[in-house]
Amino acid sequence: MIGSDEALARCQQLVELARAKGADAADAVCRAAASESVGVRLGALEDVERSESEEIGLRVFVGARSSSIHTSDFAPEGLALLAERAVEMARIAPEDAYAGLAPEDRLFNGQMPDLELLDHDEPTPTQLREAALACEDAARDVPGVTNSNGGSASVSRTVFGLATSHGFARGYATGSHTLSASVVAGESGAMQTDYAYRTTRYRSDLPGPQEIGEEAGRRATRKVGPVSIPSQRMPVVFDPRVGGGVLGHLLSAMSGPAIARKASFLIGREDEQLFDTGLRIVEDPLRVRGLRSRVFDGEGVGCRPRTLVEDGKITGWLTNVASSRQLGLPLTGHAGRGSGGAPGVSPSNVMLEAGSVSVAELIADIEDGLFVTDLFGQGVNLVTGDYSRGASGLRIRNGELAEPVAEITIAGNLPEMFRALVAASDLELIRGIDTPTFRIDGMSVAGE
Repeated sequence: MIGSDEALARCQQLVELARAKGADAADAVCRAAASESVGVRLGALEDVERSESEEIGLRVFVGARSSSIHTSDFAPEGLALLAERAVEMARIAPEDAYAGLAPEDRLFNGQMPDLELLDHDEPTPTQLREAALACEDAARDVPGVTNSNGGSASVSRTVFGLATSHGFARGYATGSHTLSASVVAGESGAMQTDYAYRTTRYRSDLPGPQEIGEEAGRRATRKVGPVSIPSQRMPVVFDPRVGGGVLGHLLSAMSGPAIARKASFLIGREDEQLFDTGLRIVEDPLRVRGLRSRVFDGEGVGCRPRTLVEDGKITGWLTNVASSRQLGLPLTGHAGRGSGGAPGVSPSNVMLEAGSVSVAELIADIEDGLFVTDLFGQGVNLVTGDYSRGASGLRIRNGELAEPVAEITIAGNLPEMFRALVAASDLELIRGIDTPTFRIDGMSVAGE
């Protein structure tokens, strides 16, 4: 796999080719990735995989017209042909008054801080196999576990480079380590499956295989013998593993492109008390070893920590160049970039700050409620805020977690859900978008 220096050099070469072919402006992005994983099942080696990929994308501007194209052909003649075709496509594309490169004065130009995103401790295939086996063994040792879908351990490395025709040229490398297990509990038609995993930047930050495996086993065994639940309104408590999805709907509704398209339930609610006054949601793209950390965004704009929700109110939209121009708002450093296509919007490390009560205290006064551990389906309308998802989890009875429940639907409206949200104190920064356990009263639960 190519290194960050070579990736950046290819980007600069492609931008120069585009300018030579007649582009008024251009930028190029290169991504290269390599990963190695080992999978086991029932104590035996099942597969060993190694993959590598390299892609480079070019975006060109001819006046107010633009095009984007990408390739995995890094040969000089392939890059020259790519640049020529991109310029030809741009000349016949419709005009877009908002597309363009980021202003030079907003580009990141400082010293790159060391966010510790790449671990040079790369495990051998033997070490990966041993970790996967230990993780699966710990899961299978949990009483009630009857079968296994397997355990796995993997390591990956990614290189990113971005160059523009107005002088920006930066690149960096990241890496990750992942350990997981998935097991089955119960017999015959009563079988249930669940999993646990962790991903970290540094191998030394991974929990032990025993901890991850035991969590997978506990999650599977507590799902055995689920029942439905009578349709009613009740308090719903969200496990952190699914709570990030609810927070993700807020972030999607805050994106500048959604606001520009008038496709967000937050339009007109900028000054509204969406959450409790004491609630904060913060973003820190410069977090050391963060899973979504980055120094600059997909258009070269510097990233900085910011508060997204303060005193229960949103603090503004998340913009890229196109949406900031269309809305007449500042750039916020949230451009997201794939190998091809125009930049979108992507948040960095986001967390809903922890509350002051434990999970036990959060549910202590719930006589009849639902603790959600899994969500299914895509029944969320970001234009209206209407929310409806399939769910499973545990019944809450008299302040205690009780029998497993499944085949139910939970529903509500996101602004109303946000206003009722109460957070517990068990926040862990392990996913990139993180929440503690939280409670929302008055949700509709549909079951039997």
